[in-house]
Amino acid sequence: MKALRIGDAGELAIVDVPKPKPKPKEALVRILAAGLNRADVSQRRGKYQAPPDAPADIPGLEFAGVIEEAATRLQPGQRVFGLTGGGAQAEYIAIPEDLLLAVPDGISDIEAGAIPEAYVTVHDALFTQAALQRGERLLVHAVASGVGLAALQVAKAFGCEVYGTSRSPEKLERVRSMGVDLACGPDEFEQRIGSATHGEGVNVILDPVGGAYFKSNCKVLATCGRLVILSTMGGSNVEMSLALLMTKRLRVFGTMLRNRSLEEKTAAMRAFARDLMPLVESGQLKPVIAATYPLERATEAYEMMERNRNVGKIVLVL
Repeated sequence: MKALRIGDAGELAIVDVPKPKPKPKEALVRILAAGLNRADVSQRRGKYQAPPDAPADIPGLEFAGVIEEAATRLQPGQRVFGLTGGGAQAEYIAIPEDLLLAVPDGISDIEAGAIPEAYVTVHDALFTQAALQRGERLLVHAVASGVGLAALQVAKAFGCEVYGTSRSPEKLERVRSMGVDLACGPDEFEQRIGSATHGEGVNVILDPVGGAYFKSNCKVLATCGRLVILSTMGGSNVEMSLALLMTKRLRVFGTMLRNRSLEEKTAAMRAFARDLMPLVESGQLKPVIAATYPLERATEAYEMMERNRNVGKIVLVL
């Protein structure tokens, strides 16, 4: 089968590798679309190793496709999407059935391939970790990313007020048309949110940047606010007084899906299916597709993400 391989120097190439053989309780899926994520870019740079149960040199954390062989719950020919620790940017994948969900009617293969990583991450971060409540205020950094737009959609569906940041004026203009209540640059969110909330702040922050925003995040959080760190694109080290965390009784969560156990990933998928799949089926939640590329042009797709040109998801089509 064809697969995208990361070479020793970070080069990307299409190679022939053996077709995987499913183990007990696994399904064999013919992949039709695979979402591209920051983790894939980091893996290409040698900064994010794949977990032990995933290929070390074939990236890809999410996909949509058709079942070819199934163990128990699923049927051959069924359209599915799923999460994996790696290996999704290839023609086939063998994966535990518990990490697969049926694709609703009305959702294209490309859209389905852009759903799992963003929306499962968002559901886990906002509800399982931060216990976001209806009507609360949410700040989403990098709001024009795939995860950022998923968070915007989910939070608005639950009646929340959503603020977002981006370094790109063009992206800020795009997200204003998508329903964000306040959109601003990262250098001004502390002042703008303070003014917009009359000093009360936001209840929850979803942050893929990390260290660079930590102090300002703590300042704009309301009393008993919750900060969820998804990534550390802006650094992983923080130096500040803990007095503010204590005074405001803040809570800080770190979260990552890729390195979780099968049981933990299964629980996250089931929670997503329970709470958000009805909204996907109704069309209320729908991924924003920035661009699609055939697998043979994967290098262009990776470069687009590295240059931060995308608003929404980039999807590889097989």
